Parts: sequence; C-alpha cells; structure tokens
Amino acid sequence: MIDTLLQYNLLPDALIRFGIRRLLAERLREQAAVVEERGDNALLAYAAELSTRPVAEQTDAANEQHYELSAEFFELCLGRRRKYSSCLFTEGIETLDAAEEAMLDLYVERAELTDGQRILDLGCGWGSLTLFLAERFPRAKITAVSNSSSQRIYIEEQCRKAGLSNVDVITCDVNTLTFPRETFDRIVSVEMLEHVKNYRELLARIASWLRPDGRLFVHIFTHVRYAYHYVARDSSDWMARYFFTGGQMPAHGLLPLFQDHLHLCRDWVLSGEHYRRTAEAWLENMDRHREQILEIFSRVYGEKEKRKWWVYWRVFFMSCAELWGYRGGREWVVSHYLFERAPAGAAHPPGALKVEAQ
Repeated sequence: MIDTLLQYNLLPDALIRFGIRRLLAERLREQAAVVEERGDNALLAYAAELSTRPVAEQTDAANEQHYELSAEFFELCLGRRRKYSSCLFTEGIETLDAAEEAMLDLYVERAELTDGQRILDLGCGWGSLTLFLAERFPRAKITAVSNSSSQRIYIEEQCRKAGLSNVDVITCDVNTLTFPRETFDRIVSVEMLEHVKNYRELLARIASWLRPDGRLFVHIFTHVRYAYHYVARDSSDWMARYFFTGGQMPAHGLLPLFQDHLHLCRDWVLSGEHYRRTAEAWLENMDRHREQILEIFSRVYGEKEKRKWWVYWRVFFMSCAELWGYRGGREWVVSHYLFERAPAGAAHPPGALKVEAQ
C-alpha cells in the first residue's frame, strides 16, 4: 500500500515525514524492549552474533542501490567535493560546500594525517577524501578502495583533470580485499563499516595492513545505545528493501568491543544535526535539478520507472534527515574513532572509553 502511494507520488512531504517519525518511534520501542529483555548483555550478544557472519553481506545489492547510479546524479545532489556522507555544520557554516570542507579538515586533524604518509581510504565513495588529501598532501601516497567500478572511473578521471599522480584506485569487494605486500601509516574509513557485519575479522585484517605505528580512523553513523540490522520484514522496512540491503545501524559502543588487534585511542560523538542538515541540503539540490535528474533516471531505470525512483530518492533523503534530526540529533549520531595497533598480548580495560560531544 505504502509503495503504491509512493510510486504514484500521492503523498505530500509533510505526511511522508510524519510517517517516517512514527516508524522511528516504533524502532526505538522495539530496541528498548530488546534491551529490557536481555539487559546489559544485549549489545554483547549482538557483537557475538556479528562474529559468526561474513565480513560483509549482499554487497552486490548495496552496490546496485547506491554506487552504480550515474555519477551525474551525485554531482547534482552532493556538494562540490561529492561527499556522500555526513558533513560538518559548525557555527558559521551555512553551505553544503563549506560543510564538506569542514568535515574533511576534521578528518585530517583527528586521524593525524600529514604529508608523506601512505594512506588507505577504505570505502572511498566518489573520492571526496581521496582527492582532498591528494591535493593537500602532494607527497602522500593514497590508495582508494571502492566496490564500485563507476566510482573508480570517476575518481581516476578527476585525478587526470587535476594532474594528481599520487592516487591509486582499486575496485574490490571488502570480503576479498587484501594487501599482502603493502602497509599503511593511516587507514581511514568513512561510512563503510555500516555495510560490514564481521567487525572482528575485518579489524584483524586492517591491523595487518597497518605499519607498527599506524592508526585507523573511522567515521560511521550510529545510535547512541542500540545496534540493529536492516532487514526487510514487511512493507514498512522500506529503507532495508531499497537503499540499505545488508546494512546495519551500529551502536556507538559496538565497535570498541572488538579490540583484539586494535586498541581504541579516542572516540567522539557528533550530533545527528550535522547529518540532518547534510541530507536536507541533498534534498534541496535534488529538487533544484528536477528535470535533469528525471532525464538521468529515465536512462538508468527506464521511462516508466523514472517517477517512482524520483520519489524513492526524495524519500530516502527525507528519511535520512528525519532519522538524524530525531530528538534534536540526540538519538542517531555520527561517531568517530581512532585506533592504534595493539601490542602482542596486550589487553584493553573494558569501559575505559571517553566520549567527547561536538
């Protein structure tokens, strides 16, 4: 029923947003019930279950849903840097372009990135960070990894246009990714680990790709307490069906449970308001370029399907805005983590984490 109404564009934005907020409230009630039933062990049980899974699941579906759509669409919707992840709207920042730059600058600071390093951009998207670093640090060597061939082609073309020769782009499924003869000073992963299941296995591999004094910096979206999978149980699980198949919503405290090979140095929490404003800006850009985007959708999805996917993408951006804006950005947030390689046999004291709000 909901799909039909959406396909024919019969619902006003205000009603769609109201429905999204109702579903979010329902999600919180469901997760609260899980925690009430399992108590303090709920997150530990979730983490243990993740370790029984492949590194990532249904990667082809995730690729088709987002990353094989024409780069032209994302050029029209995203900012100048083509950053397809949360930007940073600190005081005084009003434009999407400035917010992209602000978040990229923050990565440099928090990941301790400098010129001359060997840097792995794990899950590079449309190359926002890769190209930013290649320009800022001309003596750095940046390896960018994406599951999308169209993203690789796009980044390589941007490098040619800008005369950048310090970037290598790899197309690879994270399940089979390996670097047998190469190590890195820094590995940075921006909104890729939400598509991953088995954190223990992936972090073990990442540790082997780091030099002895290397560090891993992670930017992921999270919920402040709850972790859950995106599963299409019924028609209300619209996000899982069309945009986030095989994904999960981590809790902020989930990733620090996996410190067998990497130790957490520091973590930060950013208000969901940053992501809300990012998604609202994407939606505004989409509406501003309606006719051009409908032409793109006609080529990609077919003339009969272009209206449906116009509505679906608009609802996706609205869903992102409502989720991260829920309760003033205090439920679903953006998390940053800085890890270092763990010395052999070292143990990390549980609960010794410091969370800094921004």
